[in-house]
Parts: sequence; structure tokens; C-alpha cells
Amino acid sequence: MSPLRTVWTVARREVNTRIRTRSFLISTGAILAILVGYAALMFFIGQQGATSKIGFTGQATAVATPFERTAARLGTTIESTRIPDQATGEELVADGELDGLVAGAPDSLNLIVRSAPDSGVRTALDEVVRQQALDAELAMAGLEPADVHAVLAGAHVDVRTLEPDDPQRGQRLGMAVGAGMLLYFFLIMFGQAVAQGVVEEKTSRVVEILLSTIRPTQLLAGKVLGIGLAGLAQFVLIGGIGLAAAVGSGVLVLPSAALLGTMLWALVWFLLGFYLYATVLAAAASLVSRQEDLQSVVTPVIMLLVIPFIVGLTVLPNDPESSLGAVLSLVPGFSPVLMPMRTALGVAAPWESAVAVLLSIAALAGLLRLGGRIYANAILRTGARVKLTDALRRT
Repeated sequence: MSPLRTVWTVARREVNTRIRTRSFLISTGAILAILVGYAALMFFIGQQGATSKIGFTGQATAVATPFERTAARLGTTIESTRIPDQATGEELVADGELDGLVAGAPDSLNLIVRSAPDSGVRTALDEVVRQQALDAELAMAGLEPADVHAVLAGAHVDVRTLEPDDPQRGQRLGMAVGAGMLLYFFLIMFGQAVAQGVVEEKTSRVVEILLSTIRPTQLLAGKVLGIGLAGLAQFVLIGGIGLAAAVGSGVLVLPSAALLGTMLWALVWFLLGFYLYATVLAAAASLVSRQEDLQSVVTPVIMLLVIPFIVGLTVLPNDPESSLGAVLSLVPGFSPVLMPMRTALGVAAPWESAVAVLLSIAALAGLLRLGGRIYANAILRTGARVKLTDALRRT
């Protein structure tokens, strides 16, 4: 067979093996269930807390309209209902059909609730009571309340901003953190799967049979490619459904172009990041012959992923345009986590993304040559751990 066909045969074997395992199917289903359940919970909470149903009875009905306007200005939606008497209103509150009942005179209102009042409702009601008391004092002083309110309405502070405010910053930040965490965990999970697969084949001596017919570099390339495709399938499935659930539940209302761009860049960086780290992890795993020794060679590589993850969660949320984040996002190995986060935040220039991709491709090309040499020199050597210097020597 041709080298490309050999690599594809190995990759296809890895894909079929991975996606049919019970652990792969269970983990995929569990993550999807958590994502959909979380989105449904957020939608339910949003619907429950969207509107407060408040009843008004007696003289308090006179303040129902100003109360609705005040609550709307403060960000609370109110549905007001006229109740014939206080006793009926209290029964409706006790039964949960009303969130609260307002009774009493306009300048001394009473709010009757089942347990604890909603903070937005209470704040709006307090403001209405203060306004009623102020109007009464103005009338007693011989002043027209409407004229005083007109003067107060025209008194305000002029605000001049040096930087335009981004109303979507919170959602962009949430999407950036979500993309960064998803990439971080998937790179670790499937990168370790590559390392474990290398040691399993080395321990079972299966690799000796495989290398009797194909070259070590072809086996390495096929293994990394196959596990990467299986990881990509799970990444697309979980990321796509998670994004759809967030949009459908109203958690994300960003433009479609921003959502699609973030998803596409996340896919690009998953592929670049996975093949970069998987190559290094496969080469490192070939140095040992037991699962017990695997962590000693895998941990230093995983720590390289921890650095951008920490920077992404601690620096970028507070300062998206941080120089540290910008510089580290160009470094191969750090780019797969930091650059998609900066892209989602809208602070990564197109040239920065292009440079980061080119640098990562160049680093991957060099690591493929270096990792292939280590793998070829160490994969058939069992027993004691192979020294890195010995594995790097030309055969």
C-alpha cells in the first residue's frame, strides 16, 4: 500500500475502535445531557423570574400604573391585577397565584407576600411610596408636583466615555470562557488517549506485529490522525449542541456571524492543538513500557496546557486586551486555548490569528519530525524507561 493509504488504514482502525467503545458513548451522552439540562434550567428560571404578578386592592389601586412604570425603569416586569378585597388577595397570595398583594393608602402602602418579597418589586414599591410622600409635601407647601418633577427630569449629568461600551461584553466573555474550557479539556482528554494507546500497544507487543508491515512514522501518524478525528466528532457534536442549547434558551443572543466565527475558529484550534500535543504525548509515551510510568512523561506536557488555561481564566476576563494574553496567544502550544478566547472576545486582530496559525503549523511540522524520530527509536524498546537522549539519536 502507499504511505497515505497505510496511514489512513491505521487512522480508520482507531476511529472505529474509539467511537464504538462504551466509555466514548457514555461520556458523550452524559455531557450532552448536562448541557441540555443546564440550558433548560436556565430557560425555566428565566421564564419564572421574568414577570411578577402583583395584586392591588382598595386605595392602593391608584398607584398600580406608576408602580408598573417605576418597576420597568428598574428592570423588573410587573403584571398588575385589581383585587376586590384584601382577604381575597391574601388567599391568592397563599395559593401562589399572586406573587404579592399591595394594600393601604398610597402614602403608606403594605406589601403582603407568601415568604420573602422580590427585591426588584420591593425597591420599585419603596420608590413609589417615597414619590407619593414627596408629592404630598409639595402640595402642602403650595407647589405643583408636576412642575417640580419637570425641573428634576431636566437635571442630569452629561457622561462622556473615552471608550465605547460593549453591551454584549458579558455574553462574549461567557462564550470565550466556554470555548477555552472546552478546548482545554478535550485536548487533555484525547491527548492522554493517544499516550495510553501507545503504551497499551507497546505493553501487549501488538506494536511489534504492526511494525513488521508498516513504518513507525506511519503508525504514529495514523494513530494520531484517527484519535484526532474521533475527538473532532465528539467536539463538534458537544460544542454544536451546547451552542444551540445556549441560543435556544436565550442565554446567548449574539449575532449569528459572531457565533459561527467562534465555532469555526474553535474547530481550527482544536485540530492544530490536538495534533501538536498528541504528537508530543505519543513520542513521550513511547519512552515507557508500563501504564504506571506514563504519568511521569505525560505530566510535563500537560502542564504546558495549564499555563494558557490559567491565563485565559484570570487575565483575559479582567483585561481582554492584556499584552500578556496577546503575546502568549501567538506562542505555539498556548495558541489553541488563548487565541480562540481572544477571538470570541473580539480583541484578536485578523493578522494575529493568521500569524498564530502559521507559527503553530511550523511548530507542528518540526514536532512531527522530532516526535517521529523519538517514537521510531523507542517504541520497540521494552523494560526500563528509554532515555530521551538515546531516543533522539539517529539510527
